[in-house]
Amino acid sequence: MKLKILSFGGQSFHSDTVVSATIMTQMWEITILDNHSPLITAVKPSTMYLIYKDENGMDIRDDFAIGSGVVEVSNSEVKVMSDMLVDIEDLDINTAERAKQEALDLMDRFKDAKDRVDMEKFIEAEDMLLKSIAQLKLYDIKR
Repeated sequence: MKLKILSFGGQSFHSDTVVSATIMTQMWEITILDNHSPLITAVKPSTMYLIYKDENGMDIRDDFAIGSGVVEVSNSEVKVMSDMLVDIEDLDINTAERAKQEALDLMDRFKDAKDRVDMEKFIEAEDMLLKSIAQLKLYDIKR
């Protein structure tokens, strides 16, 4: 099946020989195979992995950290649009660690606010946390 992943930052991946794509939706993790039922669903920041055929017909696994977005499946074609796409070669582990700590600090500050919680800022911090955790998980998978 065909797969295209696009990010708002300009990073992309595509292949015409994908065997399976496993991705975390807002509800649960799904694996998309050839001839999957049509689907449009939201994607959570997480790690995504693909199995695809190389030029010699061998199965290759590739993992990515992705952000929030949407996946569309139709006619054996998968399209993913995300606000983050990180491959292991582009991963900066120190930046991911700092982002995780910054997100945790922000969440603590907004959670413990005496007046009221600014939910928009809390949700942004939570999204930052999930993205940094996805990158750290990618690092752990690839080491």
